Amino acid sequence: MAEPKLRIDERLVADPLRAQHPDLADLPIHERHSGWDNVTYRLGDDLAVRVPRRRAAVELTIKEQTWLPSLARQLPVAVPVPLRVGVPGEGFARPWSVVPWIPGTTADVEPLGAAEGSRVADFLAALHTIASPGAPTNPFRGTPLRDRAGDVEGRLARLSDRTDLVTPDLLRAWRRAVAAPADRARRWLHGDLHPSNLIVRGGILTGVIDWGDLAAGDVATDLAAVWMLFEGRPARTACLASYGAPEALVVRAMGWAIFFGSAFGALPTPAGDPMPALGRPPDRVAAAALRRLAEDL
Repeated sequence: MAEPKLRIDERLVADPLRAQHPDLADLPIHERHSGWDNVTYRLGDDLAVRVPRRRAAVELTIKEQTWLPSLARQLPVAVPVPLRVGVPGEGFARPWSVVPWIPGTTADVEPLGAAEGSRVADFLAALHTIASPGAPTNPFRGTPLRDRAGDVEGRLARLSDRTDLVTPDLLRAWRRAVAAPADRARRWLHGDLHPSNLIVRGGILTGVIDWGDLAAGDVATDLAAVWMLFEGRPARTACLASYGAPEALVVRAMGWAIFFGSAFGALPTPAGDPMPALGRPPDRVAAAALRRLAEDL
């Protein structure tokens, strides 16, 4: 059974804000931004209120509140560190956060400049440190690719029926990724570096948002973003070289890029999906990633 939709409007945001953080209650509430898991309203000039729109997103909100304040100190770009925490109360029975507003445009709208490979590599290297004791795991991200093989191969089969994206070289790359030696180290990873979660100003990476999939695991999951972000092969090569990715990691990262490309490209769009581009076959980000992979094989 589908989870009932929660209607989130300005009043639902304003009332808990007034009750729990009255010093912020007079700030104007601006435009609404709806994602798969959360709704965000801009608050004044410099803040935003981030509210879980699905029950399943409550755990993700708590994860951001718990881990982002310490992780942010090691990162070279802005992230939406919770500055105030909202607790479940009258009118809204879920936790919520007040976070900094990070100005800019998402990378799916304004692509990163070709020279940004080194900046992306610096961000990833700063993030991909050994995770703290008790760091969360994610059953869908950072796991061994063999655990996802059945799902991915089914999606690739569906894409093969409808597009020319799945080439023999791509299938061989997937098999190599599944067989590649695993990294047993538990390192921090973002888990969802889709271009819609990177903030860009003038072609420069300035922020990374939506940390609900934060976990400890295989950082190849994050390196898959190289094929979602950069159009030219030189930019992709420069990013991987600047990061210092060994061959086995690059092979697994290609596998994760195939995972994301197939996931965004082969799933039907749910009715009422607030982000219909994710999952509309073939999603342009997914199609671009799979074509870029083919160029690099």
